Parts: sequence; C-alpha cells; structure tokens
Amino acid sequence: MRLGVEAAVVDGELVAGDIETVDDEITAVGLTPSGKGIALPGFIDIHTHGYDAVDFAHASLDDLGRASRGLTATGVTGFQPTLLTLEGDDMLDAAERHSSARYPGARFLGTHLEGPFLSPAHPGAHDPSLLQLPDVETMRRLLEAGSIGQVTIAPELPGASEVIDLLTARNVVVAVGHSDASAREAHEAFDRGARVLTHVFNASRPFRHRDPGVVGVALTRGDVYVTAVVDNVHLSREATLLAMQVGPARFVVVTDAMEAAGQGDGVYTLGNRQVTVKDGEARLADGTIASSVLTMDGALRNLIDLGWSVSEAAAAVSTSAADALSRSDLGRISVGGRADIVVLDDAFEVKKTLIEGSEVFAA
Repeated sequence: MRLGVEAAVVDGELVAGDIETVDDEITAVGLTPSGKGIALPGFIDIHTHGYDAVDFAHASLDDLGRASRGLTATGVTGFQPTLLTLEGDDMLDAAERHSSARYPGARFLGTHLEGPFLSPAHPGAHDPSLLQLPDVETMRRLLEAGSIGQVTIAPELPGASEVIDLLTARNVVVAVGHSDASAREAHEAFDRGARVLTHVFNASRPFRHRDPGVVGVALTRGDVYVTAVVDNVHLSREATLLAMQVGPARFVVVTDAMEAAGQGDGVYTLGNRQVTVKDGEARLADGTIASSVLTMDGALRNLIDLGWSVSEAAAAVSTSAADALSRSDLGRISVGGRADIVVLDDAFEVKKTLIEGSEVFAA
C-alpha cells in the first residue's frame, strides 16, 4: 500500500518521496511519484493520565479501549496510561485493569506509576496524605498487579535505593520526579539505573546555580531522558528552550494529560482530585497546575513554533520516547520496520494514523 505522501522522516532524516507498506512492515521509502503531506513515526506518550472523558485511574476496560481509539486521532500509536497516587488498593486495581484491557487503537506500553513514593515537599497535584516512603514489598505488590512499564520515584527518600534496584532488575524504567534530591542524590539515582526525569522544572527541587538538584543533573548528564510538558502552561518559552538544549535524542515530549484533553473547559476528575479546566489550563482549587489538556500533535506544533525542524520535533514526540523505554522496534520509520505511522498535512494536523500497517484513524 502506498501512503501518498510527499515526504517522510526516515531514520531521523527528512526524505522526499512516498512510503510503501506491506502488511505490518515498511517496505520502501522515497518513492515517486509522491503525493501530499508528511509521514512521521507514530507518536508515543509515556506520561498521560487520561483522554476524552476517560480517567485512567478509574477507567473500565471499555473506557481504556475507547481512549486507545481516540488517541489515534492525535497521532498516538503507543502510550503508557499513568496513575497518580491513589487510596488503598486503588492503584493495584487500576494497574490490573490496564493489563487486562483490549487496546484496538494506540497500543498499551505498560502502566506508568507516578507515585506513591514521592516527596511531600513537591507533591504537585498528588494528595500529600497518600504519599508513602519507598517500600520493596509494596512495590512488589504493584508489579504483580499489572504490566508496569515505568515508575516515578523521589530517590532521596529512605528505601528508594532498594526500590530502584528491584525495578531495574525487573527491567522497569525508573524515572526521577516529585523530588527534593540534591545533585549528589540525583547522581546516585541515575548511576543506580534511573534514566528518565519526570516533567522537567515541575514539582521538584528548583535549579539554583550552587544547588542544581535533580534538574541540573538530568540536563547535564548524557544518559538521562528529559521529559517535558510543552503546553505553554507547565513551562515558559524560555524554560522550554533551555530544556530543548539537551537535543532531540534526549528530549521526550509527554502530555501529562487528563480526561479533559479532547473535551473543553469544565470540572473534571484526576484520580481522587477535582480539577478545573479554564482557558486550557488545568488546576486544583488552590491554583496548583494539575495535569494538562495537551495532545501530542499539539506538542509537535509547539516544538516547530519554537524553532525545531520537523525531524527534530518528530524525534521528541516519538523516537526518544521509544528509546527511553528501550523499544527499538517503535518510534522510527525504517525499511523493514514496523508500520506505525502518522500522516500530517502542511499545517501539521493529523490526517491519518496507521498501526502495524492498518489505518486506525482518518480525518
């Protein structure tokens, strides 16, 4: 099947010409005659709490399938439904549902646990009363409950090192976030196997020139993926540009979205928290930023507006996320590779999404 595009980002480079797929595989690139639009590797969101009236903390199996289909309209072909800290066994139950659901659209890449082992000094939108000290047995129970792909943890907390060791031994991605770690403590966590920073500049010890904290360490180490919510709310333009200096190979766009994404202004649920969305900003009653209404295609357009080329932006919304998860089979257009592709028009709006060569969305 020919996609009918004018160009594609192939192995990180913009290549003129059309793409051909056979079954689930990309079989040829740079073909003539070409058509219109541009093909990019399907977008991968490794931190999202919900979409289109579905809150991943309380979603039913049917809700998860519906969100999976809906996300393809934003170019997403793979995602990690993310849980903030919940009461009692609610995190266990939600992780179990995530693993049991069928995903007819964007593929499930494992649950991202953003909690409960976070610093009470930087809870963000998490309920501080529900945060816990890291505990290996609690972590084991969570791992047994479902397919856990990523865990965000504050590494300075007592017991964190043992939890990080457990997670890395199980090949679970460890992210540092909601943390008051010093630079020394951050280095120790990354040396131990953590490799992702959760939403740079948000809900962590602030960067200072003599106290750089986890942010300064993550930005200056070459082995850490830096995730960012590029929605013009979580970060100023200048802060986004600063974080982008790590380059597209380490800069990972996430939406950190909630069920209000794809909806509109109103009052919504984020786990056990009530969030008001007004003028595209999601906040708790006290004004704390609480998730977002960002979509991955919107983030791509924001990166291009900030000066990145389409190839650089494509890496940040797809390839670098796949690499952060050690998924070399995802996040790239290559001959012989998996045909997870999004086709955009000249305004970078999604026109078509394919997963394993099958069209799952068409505008």
